[in-house]
Parts: sequence; structure tokens; C-alpha cells
Amino acid sequence: MEIHGAWLDHERNRFIWVLSYDGPESFQERNQQYRDSPKRAEMGLDPSLYLVDRVIREVTPVY
Repeated sequence: MEIHGAWLDHERNRFIWVLSYDGPESFQERNQQYRDSPKRAEMGLDPSLYLVDRVIREVTPVY
């Protein structure tokens, strides 16, 4: 996965980031592999402690 940028929407109290994945698995499959990875577990982060909501949208680049 490649992170293209991150933004704060202060008015709506949201953190927004854009990332992409171009590989043999679907985005959902690759994301699950990342979530289950030992390397991520080593970080000791539990997203449920700081994420209130998640919205995933697939978009198409236009330029």
C-alpha cells in the first residue's frame, strides 16, 4: 500500500488519508493481511482505542 497524503478536516473533526494498492489481491484482502501481520501487532496499537468510525471509498484518478 502507498500513502499519497493525509489531511485534517477541523470543521468536521476528521482525519482523511488517501492510499492505494496495486497488487494481485483485492484491497480488502491486502488490508486484512496487514491487520493480521505480526509486524503490525508489534506496534501495539489498537485502532478501536482511537478510531470512532471508518469510511472507505474507492475512487478513480482523473489526472
